[in-house]
Amino acid sequence: MKLKILVGTMTSTAEYVAQAIQMDCADLVDEIEVVLMDGIDIGVFAEDALYLICTSTYGSGDVPDNSRALYESMDSQPKSLGHVRYGVLALGDRTYLQTFCFGGKKFDERLQGLGAQRVGEVWCHDASAGTMPETEGTAWCREWLVQALQTVQSE
Repeated sequence: MKLKILVGTMTSTAEYVAQAIQMDCADLVDEIEVVLMDGIDIGVFAEDALYLICTSTYGSGDVPDNSRALYESMDSQPKSLGHVRYGVLALGDRTYLQTFCFGGKKFDERLQGLGAQRVGEVWCHDASAGTMPETEGTAWCREWLVQALQTVQSE
């Protein structure tokens, strides 16, 4: 099974997390592909893969600029995504409690609205906690991948 990590970022932090996951979790899946969301649309979900949305939150709870085209295409070009199994790794800062991790939460809401099935809960990293998102995100992803692979294999 392939893991396709779709990265939404403004400052490259989400990309660093995705790269750490790619290196640390290679023993769990056949292939891990990291794809920046720049210029992609809903068609990215056509591949038979397990998907991980790895995104930060920008501004007033918005998705990052590089992920806007993908996010908007899920509304403007809706397709049934019932075949898609995914997880969400959301980066945020709890000092902005009103919009904490909304980038990831918005993707989750839109994906579910199109019939995609999330495996596990949305995982949120708090930048104000002083922990490294790469370290914590990789640890979370190892556990999530085991659960996700069991879910996919039992279908």
